[in-house]
Amino acid sequence: MATKATRRKALAVLAGGLVLGVGAAVTLAAWNDSEFATGTFQAGAFNLEGSTDGVDYAEHPDAPGAALAFTLPLAGNLSPTDTVYAPFWLRLDDATTTGAEVTVTREASSGANEANISYDIYAIGAAAPCDASASAGTLLVSGDALTDSDAGSTFALAAPVSPAAGVAQKVCVIATAGPETGPGALVEGGAASATWKFAAESD
Repeated sequence: MATKATRRKALAVLAGGLVLGVGAAVTLAAWNDSEFATGTFQAGAFNLEGSTDGVDYAEHPDAPGAALAFTLPLAGNLSPTDTVYAPFWLRLDDATTTGAEVTVTREASSGANEANISYDIYAIGAAAPCDASASAGTLLVSGDALTDSDAGSTFALAAPVSPAAGVAQKVCVIATAGPETGPGALVEGGAASATWKFAAESD
């Protein structure tokens, strides 16, 4: 028969064992690991610029914009049925990060002969002359008078390849004076002007 002292020792050993068992379980459960990921975002850039000579480009964000260089001296001295031509180039600048679709519309017109001069605007090849042969290009917009705007086609501009600006699209603006008599007849000594908008939308 165990004495009281022996039972106390046994209980003390069991109690110690229980404490050690709990302590071992806590130690084994302490494994952890973590992963983190951060996304950083930067908006791209988009800017259209134009040129009247295909060399010097600038921004023309507001009307009346760039002054087109029509055939001279004829453009300043139109006679009935005369036709004059002016080239214009458009491209995306070197900071632009996407391509674009460009739509052309007539924005405004004025002058005594605004109803007596018709126009057509064609997209043509980079090496193509801006003359009567431009009608072989893609018609972008036209009007029986400078007051009209009949929708034609859009054209695409490819995204620039850094660090260069994008490849330019050449367009040819053709204006034809009205007849000597009858509807749309050219008013002698009368001036006229028109502004066209080239609206680029990013891809």
